[in-house]
Amino acid sequence: MKCEDLYGIFEENGLDFFSGVPDSTFKSWMSFLDDKNIVPAVNECEACGVVAGYHLATGKVGVVYMQNSGLGKTVNPGTSLLSKEVYGIPAFLMIGWRGEGKDEPQHKMMGRIMKKQLEVLEIPYEILPDDVEEAREVIKRLKEQATEHPVALIVRKGVLEKYREKDKENEIKVKEKYTNELNLTGKVEMSREDAIKCVLEKYNGAIVSTTGKASRELFEEREKIGEGHERDFLTVGSMGCASAIGLGIAVSRDKEVYVFDGDGSALMQMGSFATIGSLKLKNLKHIIFDNQAYDSTGGQRTVSGNVDFGVVALGCGYDKAITVDDKDGLGKALDEEGLCLIRVLVKKGARKDLGRPTTSTFENKKAFMEYLRK
Repeated sequence: MKCEDLYGIFEENGLDFFSGVPDSTFKSWMSFLDDKNIVPAVNECEACGVVAGYHLATGKVGVVYMQNSGLGKTVNPGTSLLSKEVYGIPAFLMIGWRGEGKDEPQHKMMGRIMKKQLEVLEIPYEILPDDVEEAREVIKRLKEQATEHPVALIVRKGVLEKYREKDKENEIKVKEKYTNELNLTGKVEMSREDAIKCVLEKYNGAIVSTTGKASRELFEEREKIGEGHERDFLTVGSMGCASAIGLGIAVSRDKEVYVFDGDGSALMQMGSFATIGSLKLKNLKHIIFDNQAYDSTGGQRTVSGNVDFGVVALGCGYDKAITVDDKDGLGKALDEEGLCLIRVLVKKGARKDLGRPTTSTFENKKAFMEYLRK
């Protein structure tokens, strides 16, 4: 099905307001929506609040798009805000079905239980057909049910055709008030992979790496330089939790810990900044590779260009906050002592031949735990 056809069906049913977090299952749809009436949210819970406010203001139904991993985050607003037993606010959930067939380990369980979870939450759902007329009937039927509670449209991989958007320049906007900028050249020339390589050249300790391509690049860089993977915990799922995992390690061990975060994942769980800062940990460095995009789901934009991560970190109790955009600046930032946030401006995108870790999640956990005990 073409994205244009699906959007036309949504418009027919008065569904023209969208908020959520992107999913690779329908990345073509997200590219199509980029210039529509869309509010990019930092997490799915927030998106439910956004469409609730939209309904209160207009009486209309908003669409919350998400990967099925985000369905868990919507349980709280779904049961305590949108529910017909509370405010009875309708919402149209558009959920990408990761883990339906062969997929990465972090998607298997949710792929298996998603429909049962929707049933437990008393959310009517249907699966999007690939036929336009059948899709029209499904969406109309769901919209008619969205009166005092959410409904859900499940989207399988491959149902939507690829959408060719215009090439966009990789612009990185930097606020002038950023704290402790080191050697900002005004140009973003490093890839995330270049930045990871730069860190590994100076640091040989424990790393907790965020979900997505950052962890894949870290794994491949270790392979390339002939090192083992026991020092790295690759957070393949639980987006946004890498900083909290790093905190749990740093507060329990004397070892220095580096967190490799992304701008999207840092935004999703930014409350962790306050917890980290409150503990004044001297053995933790929090590195955010910021390309203002959700790289792993197709490069959709984040809102990090409007966020002063440095000011947020300092306001939460970090000792220092530094922004860099080249290897020299990053190298100097890594020499800083104390609890430090390092925001590294990097180019959008990754190698097309980027592989995935060849070790299992259980092997990764076991080796990492043994390393930490040494």
